[in-house]
Amino acid sequence: MKDLRQKKILELIEAYEIDTQEALIEKLLSVGINVTQTTISRDIRELRLVKGLTSKGTYKYILPEVTKTNNVPVLNSALTESVIKIEAAQNIVVIKTFPGMANALAVCVDSLEQPHIVGSVAGDDTILLVIKDTETALGVENNLKTVFGV
Repeated sequence: MKDLRQKKILELIEAYEIDTQEALIEKLLSVGINVTQTTISRDIRELRLVKGLTSKGTYKYILPEVTKTNNVPVLNSALTESVIKIEAAQNIVVIKTFPGMANALAVCVDSLEQPHIVGSVAGDDTILLVIKDTETALGVENNLKTVFGV
């Protein structure tokens, strides 16, 4: 049942601009799947869904995608377009985003599995990446600028 429900969740968020857990519950009910808010919350966490920016300037649940083209990671455009600035400062790389997008983007950066990134912290519109050393931080900055097209 769980696998079927989670598969249906992925289909629904692809087909509709679903922005709240309540809206997702309603869509699931409309296709005959009865769930609680607790179950939806757990499914969202397990599926690693995040809120991404739509073309209308609103937010909706999305599945962060990281693919590779010529060994360069490529993220979905809703996330890459939310990056405003990337800058190294000592052994920290700062990523500035549109408001509300930092957490979603941090999930994607974490999934890039960069060996030089020790950890990340995300706020509303800023991500701090802790890098092993200052020289490596400049390389990480350049790599992320390539990934995000900044």
